[in-house]
Amino acid sequence: MVYAGTPAFAVPALEALIDSGYRVAAVYTQPDRPAGRGRRLRASPVKTLALEHGLVVEQPESLRDPAAQARLAGHAPDAMVVAAYGLILPPAVLAIPTQGCLNIHASLLPRWRGAAPIQRAIEAGDEESGVCLMEMAAGLDTGPVVACRSTSIGTEETASTLHDRLADMGAELLASTLNDWLAGRIGASDQPAEGVTYADKITTEEARVDWHMDADSLARRVRAFNPWPVMRCHRDHSPLKIWAAWAMPDPATTAAPGEVLAVSEEGIDVQTGDGVLRLLQVQASGGRAQAVADFLRGHTVHVGETLL
Repeated sequence: MVYAGTPAFAVPALEALIDSGYRVAAVYTQPDRPAGRGRRLRASPVKTLALEHGLVVEQPESLRDPAAQARLAGHAPDAMVVAAYGLILPPAVLAIPTQGCLNIHASLLPRWRGAAPIQRAIEAGDEESGVCLMEMAAGLDTGPVVACRSTSIGTEETASTLHDRLADMGAELLASTLNDWLAGRIGASDQPAEGVTYADKITTEEARVDWHMDADSLARRVRAFNPWPVMRCHRDHSPLKIWAAWAMPDPATTAAPGEVLAVSEEGIDVQTGDGVLRLLQVQASGGRAQAVADFLRGHTVHVGETLL
């Protein structure tokens, strides 16, 4: 077995392979990247786990390089399991494992193919999400599906909480399915042609609050972009991050979008293009994330001021 993954989402599945007794010949993960204030190189969560278990770690910059492909072939994998690896697997790589490549994808395919299925599901207001095991093909998350498991999306669900639940679900689904798939006891079904949506990569520009949007959409973005990139606005020319908020009905005011309507320990109410967004947890520049009640002990927010 060869495993390919990089972030925390991919850790439980590798743990499941190890615990199930599969011989993991190599673990592929992205190269160490600069992180933190010192910008020192940091190993990925998957690499950290692999080294703890004494596994061989491979970190090619690309799998399009013939030398990297030859090295992968040298591990002679029967199968390859992939979860949030972050590098494209070209057809030449997909052909190396004799029994194929299996991907753990964090959505109910064909909805939310692509880079950010967890965040886009919350942002869109989906009522459920899930994980699918998919046989990998040349297209973007287009391969036939082996198995899926679903879960509801809570009304206060953030990308962080849903991410962790789906990571564990993916590992459990892999552990309960992989052996039967390898033995040919279960097959895969083509994805439906209807219902295909794409989860574009999240950008920091999207995290800038547009107060002309409606309150429901903004509240979903706050949850979808927690823990990254975190929605933010500007107050007194200084950034203010919004970690938690909920939408409230429009109070029939003539206030302009971005205007503060009320301030209390329960929250800071801000007019939007339709409805009111109550800020519940915020973070000032240089500070830490705080409940509004704590934030107001060190900051004065006035009714009538405008957040930009």
